[in-house]
Amino acid sequence: MTASPGQLILDLAQRPALGAEDFLVSRSNQAAAEVIDRWPDWPHASVMVVAPARAGKTHLANVWRLKSGAARLQANALREADAASVSGALLVEDLHAGIADERVLFHLLNLVREHKLSMLLTSRIAPGELSVRLPDLRSRLRALPLVAIAAPDETLLKGVLVKHFSDRQLAVEPHVVSYIALHMEQSMAAAASVVAEIDRMAMTAHRKVTRALAAEALARQAHRS
Repeated sequence: MTASPGQLILDLAQRPALGAEDFLVSRSNQAAAEVIDRWPDWPHASVMVVAPARAGKTHLANVWRLKSGAARLQANALREADAASVSGALLVEDLHAGIADERVLFHLLNLVREHKLSMLLTSRIAPGELSVRLPDLRSRLRALPLVAIAAPDETLLKGVLVKHFSDRQLAVEPHVVSYIALHMEQSMAAAASVVAEIDRMAMTAHRKVTRALAAEALARQAHRS
């Protein structure tokens, strides 16, 4: 497609929409995205994705869930019945929030390996930093293949901003997008939030999306936080 004058061109891989929005790839999340792409040809039954808050971990996990048909479980709500109903791929999210039943998670890891299934686990912190009492589980988690997602870099934030503006049919100059990416909180959630604020302000005041308007929106968000 030929770019129109002033259109922001980003060197980002555009992936199919799997869920509410496209998943954009940059250096900050490329390794994790490649692991998801390789499924079901994983060399190990289970893989852990570690990422800071609001870096896109949940979105990537949802991409894999839709691709694999995995059942979704929350680590802090695990119970014995979960181990009794295993029949396919599993997604176990947010180990950092606590593991309700450590023996159940250990059993799930064993079942997945024995039955040649797949499990994706997510956490904000590495396995070695998790508070795990059961020695066998602690050892097993530390031995899992681990892939990290870094906080979103500027390239990724620009891509996410462009997509949110496009979804709202807002025409925004590249220098405005660059300004927002430089001054906003460095997170995916913040990108969605600031675009929503800019859209609301532009519609209310019948203004174009300019750097000045973006600065006002960022200031309002900063004031609220």
